[in-house]
Amino acid sequence: MPPYLRLGSVPRKRHIAHRHEPGFRGEGIAYEEVITVAGFGRAYSIAYHLRPPTRVLKVEPAGTVPLELVEAPSLRHHHLRSGGLKPSGDPVTGRVPLLVNDDITLARCRPANRQGELYRNAGADELLFVHRGGGTLHTMFGPLPFRPFDYVVIPRSTTYLIEADPAEPLDLLVIESAGYLTIPPRYLSSDGQLRLGAPYGERDLHGPHVADPIDRETETTVLIKDGRRLTRYTLAHHPFDVIGWDGMLYPYTFNADDFEPITGTVHQPPPVQQTFEAPGFVVCTFAPRMLDTHPEAIKVPYAHSNVEADEVLYYVRGRFGSRRGVEEGSFTLHPRGIPHGPHPGTIVASRDQTRTDELAVMVDTARSLSLTRQAAGLDDPKYPYSWLE
Repeated sequence: MPPYLRLGSVPRKRHIAHRHEPGFRGEGIAYEEVITVAGFGRAYSIAYHLRPPTRVLKVEPAGTVPLELVEAPSLRHHHLRSGGLKPSGDPVTGRVPLLVNDDITLARCRPANRQGELYRNAGADELLFVHRGGGTLHTMFGPLPFRPFDYVVIPRSTTYLIEADPAEPLDLLVIESAGYLTIPPRYLSSDGQLRLGAPYGERDLHGPHVADPIDRETETTVLIKDGRRLTRYTLAHHPFDVIGWDGMLYPYTFNADDFEPITGTVHQPPPVQQTFEAPGFVVCTFAPRMLDTHPEAIKVPYAHSNVEADEVLYYVRGRFGSRRGVEEGSFTLHPRGIPHGPHPGTIVASRDQTRTDELAVMVDTARSLSLTRQAAGLDDPKYPYSWLE
């Protein structure tokens, strides 16, 4: 998790009275909320509210999130061209799910409207990759600015509102993780600090800023997602009434351009690009980097078979040296059981290159991924034959 952070006003010790006058109903205190992971066994934060965070006026069903999977009659590679998706909905309702299994959902979102109400994912951690645009993620922890090529990590059950900058339309890759999304343990020392050899450090992780609490006794709705079920809670007051908090569980950003690639004299395998992990999948960043320096090095990835994982690449920017025909916003899905590799001609074309400018996000999943109906509509049926070209 990100490092310990303390913002605003907190008492000297945990679980003692935090004096705040006059306080709700004259009780003279701020109300403690402990936010935990794995019961009480892992990371947590403690927030202090002006009012009890449990004041619910109404609970109503709000439908379900539509998800239609398509049957795959054959095992094959896929190329999904999502760059042309039309803007729709808001940063929550405009999400278009494309690839799904029990551990992960990968979606694209190109919102046309501002977020309509507060949102809370009670069943999954969220990882937003900002392809274009910028803005601010508002939560009870304080405002968190984000910019192009940021990963925005949102722990489950964080109530939030995304405010996009008007200068450029927002364009997101959205990853929902059923399991706990973490920094790879091998990057951490036994003391919990990011190792000097890790591809990023604590200074690259950016948490929320201090903000004044929203002291507003007004009915406020929160749309809550739990699996596919949606529920609308009406609270008696605005939930961002926090005067201070501390801990290691909070939203944060990490920019892909701050990733430090590990290179060698010959091609390094994808695990050196790993950025995050969760039960059932890993996320890697293919960042601009120096290419292999051995005089006989093959500078594009070697052909390989995924025998235990489905591999997804989401193409962000630059020229993709090992692939032809992909574009910004493309996904390629190379499933287990069949080999894939560089397209013909790309090996020769790469011989005199010393650097690659490509940026891509890779997700490897332990379980097979299914395409949604929307993904099937973006799929290039000729892609499996592109290695003949």
